[in-house]
Amino acid sequence: MRNKVLLYIFAGVMIWSFASYLFIMHRPSSAARKTEEALYNLNEQLAVLQSNLVEQREENKQLLQTLKEIAEKRGVHSTVGARALAPPPAGESGAPGPPPPTIAVLVFACNRVTVSRHLDQLLSYRPDAARFPIVVSQDCGDRATADVIAGYGSQLTHIKQPDLSDIVLPPKEKKFKGYFKIARHYRWALGQMFETFNYSTVLILEDDLDVAPDIFDYFSSTLPLLTADRSLWCVSAWNDNGKLDRIEVGAPELLYRSDFFPGLGWMITSELWRELRSKWPKSYWDDWMREPAQRQDRACIRPEVSRTRTFGKKGVSNGLFFEKHLKYIHLNDKPVPFTKMDLSYLLKANYDRSFTDRVYSCPEVTYAELKSRTIRHNGCVRIQYVTKDSFKRTSKMLGLMDDLKSGVPRTGYRGVVSFFYEGRRVHLAPRPDWTKYDLSWS
Repeated sequence: MRNKVLLYIFAGVMIWSFASYLFIMHRPSSAARKTEEALYNLNEQLAVLQSNLVEQREENKQLLQTLKEIAEKRGVHSTVGARALAPPPAGESGAPGPPPPTIAVLVFACNRVTVSRHLDQLLSYRPDAARFPIVVSQDCGDRATADVIAGYGSQLTHIKQPDLSDIVLPPKEKKFKGYFKIARHYRWALGQMFETFNYSTVLILEDDLDVAPDIFDYFSSTLPLLTADRSLWCVSAWNDNGKLDRIEVGAPELLYRSDFFPGLGWMITSELWRELRSKWPKSYWDDWMREPAQRQDRACIRPEVSRTRTFGKKGVSNGLFFEKHLKYIHLNDKPVPFTKMDLSYLLKANYDRSFTDRVYSCPEVTYAELKSRTIRHNGCVRIQYVTKDSFKRTSKMLGLMDDLKSGVPRTGYRGVVSFFYEGRRVHLAPRPDWTKYDLSWS
């Protein structure tokens, strides 16, 4: 009996021990419980985040729709932005963009063997021979100059004006024969470029010009403006008042619209040539370009800091203006990446109102106040002129070119001549109610 009881006690102890062992082995540890709680909390957070993302996506859709409606309402502004002026770069739309347009370079030459100075610069700065083919058109039949040009071989094309005949003029005009020959040469050479070679855009240069390092970038970037804006008819590299002490030399990126045809490095399109070729003048072609019948209230783009400078003291004009003015024009030496800039501010729809507001918001002062440095603020100022005589007198005192062509002052836009004077912007401007140029001022 006693042995039987002991057996039962022993069996119970063994069962209790085994049960305890199982309970201990299978009970979750505190670390495991924490892990399970963390996973549970993470799942809850993920669910909340997913819900928030869905809500944010819907809000973004609504915002994009609103922006699209605003853009459509302002469509007149979107058409003058940089995107409207140039194709997207390669890769942006998933496919290569169209090749950039060709700008042919026409260099007029006669009997200057120093044409090599000009051509060396052009070839040094030219980024792409195919995009900027150079054609040198030579008049005069000078053998030494022809040999210099021929020495450049396949780097350029050399053409020769075939009509070297004398031009018969009345005795009073014989001393101006050179201007007649130049006009004849221009008519023939431009015809070759646009009609024989079939170029759509031509940059016209002369054999006595130095050129700036960024000249090709400048004309490449302004070509879209020229083709997009019907109120523009040329782009020029020249600032007639571009003396070092009359420009903001630290702002070579500044560009302007100008009613004055500058010349000395200018670009036009074949469309304009078709308009001009049948009535091309027999002489003084540049002044002819400035007449209302040709200009038709159109403007040119011109820079604050010139991209060309003449070194030709001797020529048909016998050095007119050279010693007093032309040799002091500052040539830009700080390249500007124009192709990376939005130049749509130069389009007439954008430019005119801001230009007028900017000019006539400047305080009016007199030349005497400017000269004596008695102006108390550092910003821009405006000097008003009312008559032709007051314009010419003030221009001369300020060291500006004072002549007018068909009533238009050099560099003028809406009658305003803008320049820099001792660290400030100055506008020589007509009255605010100005409406048009007076042809009698010529």
